[in-house]
Amino acid sequence: QNRILLVMATGTGKTFTAFQIIHRLVKSGAKKKVLYLADRNILIDQTMVQDFRPFKKIMTKIQDREMDSSYEIYMSLYQQLVEYDETKEDPFKKFSPTFFDLILVDECHRGSARDDSAWRKILEYFTSATQIGMTATPKVKDGANNLDYFNEPLYTYSLKQGIEDGFLAPYRVTNSFINIDLEGWSPRENEKDIYGQLIEQGFYSRKDFGRELALIKRREIVARRITQMLFQIGRMTKTIVFCADVDEAEAMRQLLVSLNSDLCKKDSRYVMRITGDDKDGKKQLDNFIDVDQQYPCVVTTSEMLSTGVDCKTCGLIVIDKEIGSMTEFKQIVGRGTRLRTDKGKWHFEILDFRNATQLFKDPEFDGEPESQQEKQGPPEGHDGKDTYEPKGGGTKMPRTKYLVDGYDIRITHERVSYLGEDGHTLVTESLTDFTRRNIRGKFATLDTFIKEWNEADRKKAIVDELKEYDVLIDAVREAKPELANADIFDIICHVAFDKKPLTRRERANNVKKRDYLSKYQGVARQVLETLLDKYADNGILELENNDILELPPFNKIGTPPRIIKYFGGMSGYMNALNGLKTELYRIGA
Repeated sequence: QNRILLVMATGTGKTFTAFQIIHRLVKSGAKKKVLYLADRNILIDQTMVQDFRPFKKIMTKIQDREMDSSYEIYMSLYQQLVEYDETKEDPFKKFSPTFFDLILVDECHRGSARDDSAWRKILEYFTSATQIGMTATPKVKDGANNLDYFNEPLYTYSLKQGIEDGFLAPYRVTNSFINIDLEGWSPRENEKDIYGQLIEQGFYSRKDFGRELALIKRREIVARRITQMLFQIGRMTKTIVFCADVDEAEAMRQLLVSLNSDLCKKDSRYVMRITGDDKDGKKQLDNFIDVDQQYPCVVTTSEMLSTGVDCKTCGLIVIDKEIGSMTEFKQIVGRGTRLRTDKGKWHFEILDFRNATQLFKDPEFDGEPESQQEKQGPPEGHDGKDTYEPKGGGTKMPRTKYLVDGYDIRITHERVSYLGEDGHTLVTESLTDFTRRNIRGKFATLDTFIKEWNEADRKKAIVDELKEYDVLIDAVREAKPELANADIFDIICHVAFDKKPLTRRERANNVKKRDYLSKYQGVARQVLETLLDKYADNGILELENNDILELPPFNKIGTPPRIIKYFGGMSGYMNALNGLKTELYRIGA
């Protein structure tokens, strides 16, 4: 076949697959000149420095429309190859129609197959080449049907399959419903916005908020809820907030900076806006993508980060914009689907203020082409400055966005959903029931769990294993205030097997009451008592921290080697620590 379509869910390795295809075909001599096409610089640049790095000596990026025929692999934006001035020749015609014998089109859903697109000219000019389109979201739209152009997918790998196979992160969805979104809003007669503009009379619904008008209190409520969730899941969780337009993204950035001023004082990049028109934000895009960089941490955007930007550690996606198509929705969700257990990312959160996640229920979500009737979202590169065209035609005029203060605006209720066992449907059962069922999927009985817990040298191994079963201990603790100070062991026993939980402090005090510590004297006993206090404050995983002896207050007792000497050496210290852990759980559930 000379026209091939590969449909692979975001995060399952489209770019790495492209690398393997190119590598094998070029190495074997089957293909000699390769063109890799994308429509955004970030897609080209991150590919060159990541998956395509081994091609460094034979690869070039076409820039300033300069065409050098001495390379084997050419990375290019469509825009670099097409001349939009009709009096000039297209740059791609500097090469003969047979110059390339393999063309790969990244994110081909974005318009490369549109009949009237200038980009389509490139594909038709090099028609003899094998052309491979790659996308997570096959598109069926008038004039943009890449199924017609590339034919039916040769291979499909869905989000559901990726999660079931353990390659993609499962997700939890929190739908947050705001009263004014549910009820709509109408201005009072002759009401003016904060700029003194007379607000056009009419009924404004949720789809108008952020575009036709912005409600200051609604913005504040959204920002507070995002901040609250970050406190719950971890304030250094990489986060993308999708806003209605670039102005809303800037307003949300300012609000989040104010609400998180302590972290912004540590590093001003904690919250940033990354949009097409924000030079400072765009400069930080590589740092946001880098799994080893903390900052930027929370990013507000409109369109720019919805496609192809590969932030593998993104753990929270916030949706506060209307989603215009299944394609856009899949791409937004795809920002969170990467699994990075080495960085502590086992799942991701979606906080949805626009009920966009109802699209999960659409049977077309899991890889099928979207329907003809779906509305198209805003075009890529949209700058957020909306215009309208008078019904009679003519010049487009800037549209006024009203900014309104006041009114009783609040979150009325929330719904939390989890990925069901089929890897597709969202289950709205209680978190407790969901967790109980998943724990029992791993440990059928209480005795089985207690035996494995007590035999584990490191309890973290069991906690990590349970994460693979979508057991969200922190979420359970957050949802049940009575478990706020309970040990992980007690939370599992309580939720899955209905056992009364002990607090960490109660377990620590029980050890102090028994004679275990009497075996140790002086500094050694002081160290063990301090370890118990650490456990009572922070839990069992704190005791398994290899660096714990370097932390306060141990550093006041002495250096780690000196502390270990009080136990007769490392073996003696480890025996004492393991004995302490055994004593903590002597009184089981």
